[in-house]
Amino acid sequence: MSFLPTSAPLARALAERNYSDPTPVQNAVLEDSAAGRDLLVSSQTGSGKTVAYGLAIATTLLGEAEAFGRAGKPLALIIAPTRELALQVQRELAWLYKHANARVIACVGGMDPRREAALLDEGAHIVVGTPGRLRDHIERHRLDVSALKAVVLDEADEMLDLGFRDDLEFILKTTPPERQSLLFSATLPKAIIQLAKSYQNDALRIEVAGTPGGHADIDYRAIRVYPKEAELAVVNLLRFHDSPCSLVFCNTRNSVRHLEAILLERGFSAVALSGELSQSERNSALQALRDGRARVCVATDVAARGIDLPGLTLVIHAELPNDPEVMQHRSGRTGRAGKKGTSVLLVPVSRRRKAEMLIAEAKVEAVWAGPPTQDEIRALDKERLLNDPILTGEPGEEDAAMVEALLAGRTVQEIAAALVRVYRSRLPSAEEVGDPNFGRDERRPVRAREDYAPREGGRFGEGREDSPRSEGPRKAGPRGNTVWFRLNIGRKDGADPRQLLPMLCRRGKITRDEVGAIRIFDKETKVEIDADVAERFYELAKAVDRDKIVIEPVTGEDERRPAKPFAEKASHAPSAYSKPERDTDRAPARAYEKKPYEKKPFEKKPYEGKSFDGPKAYDSKKKAYEGKSKPFGAAKPYDPVRSDRDAVSDPNVSFRSGPKPYAGKPGGGKPFEGGKKPFAGKPYAPRGDAPGGGRPAGKPFKGKKPGRDDRG
Repeated sequence: MSFLPTSAPLARALAERNYSDPTPVQNAVLEDSAAGRDLLVSSQTGSGKTVAYGLAIATTLLGEAEAFGRAGKPLALIIAPTRELALQVQRELAWLYKHANARVIACVGGMDPRREAALLDEGAHIVVGTPGRLRDHIERHRLDVSALKAVVLDEADEMLDLGFRDDLEFILKTTPPERQSLLFSATLPKAIIQLAKSYQNDALRIEVAGTPGGHADIDYRAIRVYPKEAELAVVNLLRFHDSPCSLVFCNTRNSVRHLEAILLERGFSAVALSGELSQSERNSALQALRDGRARVCVATDVAARGIDLPGLTLVIHAELPNDPEVMQHRSGRTGRAGKKGTSVLLVPVSRRRKAEMLIAEAKVEAVWAGPPTQDEIRALDKERLLNDPILTGEPGEEDAAMVEALLAGRTVQEIAAALVRVYRSRLPSAEEVGDPNFGRDERRPVRAREDYAPREGGRFGEGREDSPRSEGPRKAGPRGNTVWFRLNIGRKDGADPRQLLPMLCRRGKITRDEVGAIRIFDKETKVEIDADVAERFYELAKAVDRDKIVIEPVTGEDERRPAKPFAEKASHAPSAYSKPERDTDRAPARAYEKKPYEKKPFEKKPYEGKSFDGPKAYDSKKKAYEGKSKPFGAAKPYDPVRSDRDAVSDPNVSFRSGPKPYAGKPGGGKPFEGGKKPFAGKPYAPRGDAPGGGRPAGKPFKGKKPGRDDRG
């Protein structure tokens, strides 16, 4: 099937590139019904959309002419979501319109805007750019869109997802209303249809149906991995497939940096592609992949959107995408233009359901398997070495002398061994990874509940036929006899059950259901393993792995007994609290009973003081603080000859904080001097005209202000 009639200069360009068989989307846009109309096209990734809309706008831009005239105001505007895709579209349109003498320039973020402004001033026929940079040039009046004849939105769904809706609407509003507009998208969500209704005139909707099983040229694989071995699985996958160009996707920039460093350390020629890189760094990375100087690219979704790399046959999802559309866009980097490709999803145990959901919603069929093993990779290395072109070539005249010298001084076996060592020295070493298998060992039959007797010492009602506990789902763990093993790592070494459990399953080739209790001590850890698989577990796990953890069986019958149920442990068994008896005749007091007061029992006595009319003259005078052990009672009547007033000079009596004690003169005077006679207060005289306002000698009453005579 050949291309439908198109512009002559474009037909010559297609013939030079050996484009003989058009894709369905390219044929659809060249139909007579689509000529000159607004188009809303939905086609899967990698279907040749760039060449399709390049052919679709050719009639609008050139008409019957063979070539463009002198470059002036732009005639076509192509909007792409990312810098890499915009630069790629520029290269594609440059060779497609080469014989039409078209001037195609790019305006993308990260490049020098002054240089782009200079190029726009010189004139252009087609401008390709990202939404933000194009809007900036339009607002600064550097880009004149008044003469536009065609506007193309490539990957329109991705631009809306990235938040470019405002920029797109601004650009479309500034363009002439009679221009031809084409929207190309892998999917057609409601937002795309709404945008088409707002800015297109009677658009023709073209939906190119994909194959029932997704992209027919992409082979999907789902690889089971342990969470801590995902990076090692990436290494083995790259070694297994040995693709000339591979693309590894991560979800974050930090993951991209981390994985790139690991691959470089292993000996891979890898580059990174993420949003934190400058545009020159991105261009250098992509150019290294195109030149063959790099064979692995670690990238994020946004950075790798829409890029087309020659020879890309392997896509690895090191981290699962968030939705099926992202997975299809990732996988669409391979299997392009009729070539075959492989898309591999790394699925940890905890992400199995999400992976199954992604595969089901994408309507693709994936083959589940474990990661490639070291033996499989060595077998492939042997085949590749035997088929290597270095062994099939004829030796030159310059090499003849060296060949004779080698055969004279070395045996054939020594020369072959040296060749093998040289060949393997160029290859990164394969890693040892395990397969979680996501289930029980098929060699071991699944045992029923009736195969086990009820466990003694269980909780109330456990094991009875009429108990609801016996019908409910059981927790994971061994259901029969168990054997204890010891690990030479403890709490002080950072032992963690969340890390030990995957390690035990990987080294012993067992499942989580066959691992029981994990007891972590200061310098060692004891693990309970199902007795049916204990012997096989020990044979596989006794060899020291890269984690340098030694696993050995525990000796002694006491150590081999399973752990007691929770209710039987001494630390959790209920017991009544009892204190040691001090008096045999007296019952022990409970913990919450307060010990009775054993000193003088308190008895409240009636007030015996003399009654008098008027306010009480002295209530604030209290004895020095003696602690809280004395019970509180009613205040005693005032006695001017009390012992507490005579014992001022007693060294055992401490003064309270506050004003200085009364020194004999009204209104305060000098403090008490130890060598003089202690002050003896006068009898109480409740007269209003007494010196000092009728107050007794001592501390002034706080409730009143001192009188005029009391001010010193």
